[in-house]
Amino acid sequence: MSTPVTETPAAPSHLAQAHFEAMLQFETDCWDTHESLRAEDPDFILVDVRAPQLFAEGHIAGAVNIPHGKMTERRMAEYPTDMTFVVYCAGPHCNGANKAALRLSRLNRPVKMMIGSVTGWLDEGFALTDPE
Repeated sequence: MSTPVTETPAAPSHLAQAHFEAMLQFETDCWDTHESLRAEDPDFILVDVRAPQLFAEGHIAGAVNIPHGKMTERRMAEYPTDMTFVVYCAGPHCNGANKAALRLSRLNRPVKMMIGSVTGWLDEGFALTDPE
């Protein structure tokens, strides 16, 4: 007897492997981002894509604020073309990070989305900066 979990069978292992490997090319999580920010010279740029007012109210230390609508070729030319961007927004209820990742990919920039965004960051017990 199957349950709702098994009524659709799990994918064959080779397909599951390809799927999950691909997911890691598109996403990172809050823990990995936090640990990577502890490096002396992080190998990515963390981008808070929320409105400047929300950024000023508290953000992840080390992040820059570039709302997705401001991600133009000219604006992004400040950064090396091979630098990976990690984008985040307010949380899983917000699609700003998706929009930013799409814009950056259209500009041929390496990009990953930090799953969970601010909500996930706080859920992990990590702090935001104090309001400016």
